[in-house]
Amino acid sequence: MISALTSGFLLGLSAGLSPGPLMTLIFTETLRHGTKSGIKVALAPLITDLPIVALTLLALSRLQHFEIILGVISLTGGVFVAYLGYKSIVIKAQTPGESESAPKSLLKGILVNFLSPNPYLFWFSVGGPLTLASWRENPIHAVIFIGVFYFLLVGSKAAIAVLAGKSRSILQGKAYLYTMRILGMALILFAVLLSKRGLELTGIL
Repeated sequence: MISALTSGFLLGLSAGLSPGPLMTLIFTETLRHGTKSGIKVALAPLITDLPIVALTLLALSRLQHFEIILGVISLTGGVFVAYLGYKSIVIKAQTPGESESAPKSLLKGILVNFLSPNPYLFWFSVGGPLTLASWRENPIHAVIFIGVFYFLLVGSKAAIAVLAGKSRSILQGKAYLYTMRILGMALILFAVLLSKRGLELTGIL
């Protein structure tokens, strides 16, 4: 049980605080629409990861060309993240929180997480084997590992959204505009990295 707790804590916190498209999206959605929207993005793994875990466990046991599937997913994610980056770069000057349409933050978070190779790679290489090993030892240990992992993963990302929300009052006018453009360029960079990863997994590079 101690091993399951420790693994879940360390891996969950590490995944929750690691930079990536989802973390950058938390910042952009929080600055544009408020802390609530950032927290919605942070909750995305709770929705997307069930099919991801199922797919990776299936791949571990049956699929022979999982890399190609993962490459296509990564390429699609690169296009979507690039679009989000473009939207942040061309944003008009406004007060943080102003929006002409519903933010749909949760949907954006779901798409970004589902179209990123990171969750698949984690569960394929680390999470899946650890869960199976814990289950063989004691099913309760597997449940503890997954529960602690997602509590830290989502909790740390939600905490980042709260901290980003507290800075919204500081970011006004040009400061807000420049911050969003920098975050937009960061999303573009992640899009390039996702696309490169996708090309490598499909064997094109």
